[in-house]
Amino acid sequence: MSAQFYNEMYDSAGNLRPHYQGFAEWLATMPADRLARKQAEADSAFHRVGITFAVYGEESGTERLIPFDIIPRIIPALEWTALQAGLWQRVKALNAFLHDIYHEQAILRSGRIPPDQVLNNAQFRPEMMNIDVPAGIYAHIAGVDIVRAGAGDFFVLEDNLRVPSGVSYMIEDRKMMMRLFPELFSRHMIAPVQHYPDMLLENLRTVAPKGVADPTVVLLTPGAYNSAYFEHTFLAQQMGIELVEGRDLFVKDDTVFMRTTQGPQRVDVIYRRIDDDFLDPLVFNKTSMLGVPGLLSAYRAGHVTLANAIGTGVADDKSIYPYVPDMIRFYLGEEPKLNNVPTWMFRKPDDLKYVLDKLPELVVKEVHGAGGYGMLVGPASTRAEIEDFRARILAAPEKYIAQPTLALSNCPTFVESGIAPRHLDLRPFVLSGKTVGMVPGGLTRVALREGSLVVNSSQGGGTKDTWVLEY
Repeated sequence: MSAQFYNEMYDSAGNLRPHYQGFAEWLATMPADRLARKQAEADSAFHRVGITFAVYGEESGTERLIPFDIIPRIIPALEWTALQAGLWQRVKALNAFLHDIYHEQAILRSGRIPPDQVLNNAQFRPEMMNIDVPAGIYAHIAGVDIVRAGAGDFFVLEDNLRVPSGVSYMIEDRKMMMRLFPELFSRHMIAPVQHYPDMLLENLRTVAPKGVADPTVVLLTPGAYNSAYFEHTFLAQQMGIELVEGRDLFVKDDTVFMRTTQGPQRVDVIYRRIDDDFLDPLVFNKTSMLGVPGLLSAYRAGHVTLANAIGTGVADDKSIYPYVPDMIRFYLGEEPKLNNVPTWMFRKPDDLKYVLDKLPELVVKEVHGAGGYGMLVGPASTRAEIEDFRARILAAPEKYIAQPTLALSNCPTFVESGIAPRHLDLRPFVLSGKTVGMVPGGLTRVALREGSLVVNSSQGGGTKDTWVLEY
């Protein structure tokens, strides 16, 4: 991968890419002061609606607005079709892997993946062994992080299969753009994303326990102090389902019920936004006040569906990520349509030696890390930070992986100094039920700090509307 940054809007000769032509013509007619007013209007509206996220450990307060950028990221139809095919393939293989490791473990016996990488993984849940889940689906909602590097090729940076978040921002960003610039949507054939909640609900209903014709679906949240609580309330409202906490549910005769003013009501599908450890205090974290005692027993009995399934985390662990191309070949008999980012695994002595020699040039990540935390970006780090990470790696090499410092693609972004390129990624959301589907688009995250390659909102990143053109 070249260090040359791929620009989403202009080619290497500085010529406008065809799919940006209409937008560029419109942008050229927009006075800078009008753009600034529209940006301020968007910020104010997001504040009023309460589209915030919590940042744990911040002394300045727990809530922060996610910055929104008014210049969209545009993807042409053919490009999206190819990307979608690669995403569907990947998620199908990941679901097959999860079914396999909790049943026959054929891929482990084949030697394709070292058994200890899975069986000793902190995210592997032995309690899930031989539990048959509806339709064999474990990851009903997958958020796959995609980056563009080098000459513009797409690469998978990360698979998010536990409780992937961010889809509410995708929908709200689109609503904001349609409100601010309605004229753009009459000029462009932009694929819609607002029907995602309907797709999600239908997807969840298709994986209800056997014999349930009209399933009751609920969204289980840890509560108002969770960083993604806005999204929990948003999705429950949009789907027309109950938003519940653990105390609102109870288990009787291996069946889950919801407390209502009309008395107990059976619950068939739980879209859970609580980590495995806190779901059932009888089995996992005994001190958890967030979960439902006896939930695993009801799950094991086949009387309730959990989305995503318990134990999906082992498939999105960064130490398992390098093996996904082999999963695709093993389970689907196909070559991967999307490539991984090259990854060094410290269990291999040669990889460890190489990384320690090249530490100032690489990105090092904790295998269980998230949100941009627990990572080293070598070129942007001080010597002291690099040496501190070197000591951490040597103390526990199995906890880390390393990747090249990617030349992430950039896109024009409205910042204080005007319009300037900023680096970005993309998180499309793949829904798996009786079929696999997705809305055309995703959450584009943008690193608003000049030169920064970290797009996470917790690290100062913002979001953009993602347009997939229909022609």
